[in-house]
Amino acid sequence: MAACAARRALAVGSRWWSRSLVTARGLRPLCAVGGAGTLPLVATATTRRHLSSRNRAEGKVLETVGVFEVPKQNGKYETGQLFLHSVFGYRGVVLFPWQARLYDRDVASSAPEKAENPAGHGSKEVKGKTHTYYQVLIDARDCPHISQRSQTEAVTFLANHDDSRALYAIPGLDYVSHEDILPYTSTDQVPIQHELFERFLLYDQTKAPPFVARETLRAWQEKNHPWLELSDVHRETTENIRVTVIPFYMGMREAQNSHVYWWRYCIRLENLDSDVVQLRERHWRIFSLSGTLETVRGRGVVGREPVLSKEQPAFQYSSHVSLQASSGHMWGTFRFERPDGSHFDVRIPPFSLESNKDEKTPPSGLHW
Repeated sequence: MAACAARRALAVGSRWWSRSLVTARGLRPLCAVGGAGTLPLVATATTRRHLSSRNRAEGKVLETVGVFEVPKQNGKYETGQLFLHSVFGYRGVVLFPWQARLYDRDVASSAPEKAENPAGHGSKEVKGKTHTYYQVLIDARDCPHISQRSQTEAVTFLANHDDSRALYAIPGLDYVSHEDILPYTSTDQVPIQHELFERFLLYDQTKAPPFVARETLRAWQEKNHPWLELSDVHRETTENIRVTVIPFYMGMREAQNSHVYWWRYCIRLENLDSDVVQLRERHWRIFSLSGTLETVRGRGVVGREPVLSKEQPAFQYSSHVSLQASSGHMWGTFRFERPDGSHFDVRIPPFSLESNKDEKTPPSGLHW
């Protein structure tokens, strides 16, 4: 039974775990089914940039990273759980969970669509359901290999001074959905290379997982809770392209005798089909509680026009928006291009921009 479960764990990421050689996708690990239901997990120990036309890594050495565990169908992963990201392939460690409300418009009720609402767009009746996400650290060794598909400095904060546009990022911090976690164990006392790993976690071989939270992690989580908290997740699929949006409130700053409210939003694009498509344009509508409606159009996203294929089906990025009002809404479309030159629009699910009106202190980042 354990062996069967372990093989199922491998199948979760079979789109790239099934590759028998090192490939150009993310972490580039190799896996093989071992005895007694274990799955040895191995990855290249040296740089992986030089690939032959057959995607072979020439002269590269493989080393054991750990052993796969059976993914949890129920319950949450604990602080200190090691994992591989099933989509982007990086190694990471769970810091703590967040309970979010997932609004999935693909499973919305069959109620008829409502008329245009004050934000200027029609909406389905969508009920949120509880879904677990995790705050995680990304192994710094894997960041260069995922940077073309997922930002590794996506979690940003407002700086602690008067410049209302100053932002700073904590490298290698991410949010991961429960189903994207492929758990594994390791005998290494420092299995993840990140400057915060040993500041946040303490090795304790009597525990499972054997990494427990230090007081610095608890203090950092408590102090930065308003700026880190993930509360709402919005998802919608158009023509097999799924768009997931997660907004975060970042805080308020005063600028030119007015209040400016800032939000970060993380977007993940996933191609659920085998056809290759490329993102060409974005079209945003931004409605502010003050009554303004702004339209933003442009090429690609964050300076890129990512290609989504069967081999590399996902792209994730973060951006920011500011309003001179404490709340608002955003929605829009992404325009994709097919290999034959035809185009189609993919809906971005509408989401609210809400502020924490009871905020008292600005985010502190890495200051305890």
